[in-house]
Amino acid sequence: MDVCEITVIDHIGRRQGPELRIRLMDPKAFELEHVSFSYGSEAVVTDATISVEQGDFLGIIGPNGGGKTTLLRLVLGVLKPTSGTVRLLGNTPEKTRFRAGYVPQETSSNKLFPISVLNVALMGRLAKRGIGRSYTREDREAAMSILEQMKLASLAQRTISELSGGQRQKLLLARALVSHPDIIFLDEPTASIDSTGQNEISEHLNRLNQSGTTIVLVTHNVGAVSKYIKSIACVNKSLHFHSDGTIDEDMLTEAYGCPVDLIAHGLPHRVFHQHGHE
Repeated sequence: MDVCEITVIDHIGRRQGPELRIRLMDPKAFELEHVSFSYGSEAVVTDATISVEQGDFLGIIGPNGGGKTTLLRLVLGVLKPTSGTVRLLGNTPEKTRFRAGYVPQETSSNKLFPISVLNVALMGRLAKRGIGRSYTREDREAAMSILEQMKLASLAQRTISELSGGQRQKLLLARALVSHPDIIFLDEPTASIDSTGQNEISEHLNRLNQSGTTIVLVTHNVGAVSKYIKSIACVNKSLHFHSDGTIDEDMLTEAYGCPVDLIAHGLPHRVFHQHGHE
């Protein structure tokens, strides 16, 4: 929070009264007000309202098809809401999304394009550099620095087809982080990798959050990051926001539409009943 001091001076230069101090509040990380979205006649997000502070670590949970990925796309301005208002870092997403990073789900198509690891990381500089402009020495140094942090620097000249699933997911994270975003959105970043890779990514996200970056994480594996999450949003067309990060059985039953068991041993994690929902 910044503080602005204003001194009132009269027409002959005399100070009038005490200094006026105005606190300028930091904008929210993002806000949705009564946001709905439909694909044709199919409602995907219904009357969603949420306000997330900068510096938060938000976990978004809910069943497949419940609208989690759609919610991220609305916040980033990729989709336009059918109704309601979206603000990202205090403005419309179109004006501020260059300050955000995005990590999509890892899919088989990610590994088919013949591009080097370094060039994938450099793509994260395009939002600030602009398409068609040459990368600078600063861009390359930033890309190599983030690859070093992700333990991928030695693979910089390899193609993405040569990487494991976990390495590709870390590369997508590196691409999102190379521009030093204020907020980063991640859609199931650990879904296709082993427990070691999951822990590495979770620890890195925690370090980012401790340094001030806002984290928004869509996940089915709440337990893998539950010790870091500060707030929870349960999404199943409707949205329920829990700013204290507490998860209980009733909350999950409401979000998933079916009974849910909570099991904790060692690090807390969640195990769901077998049922008709994915």
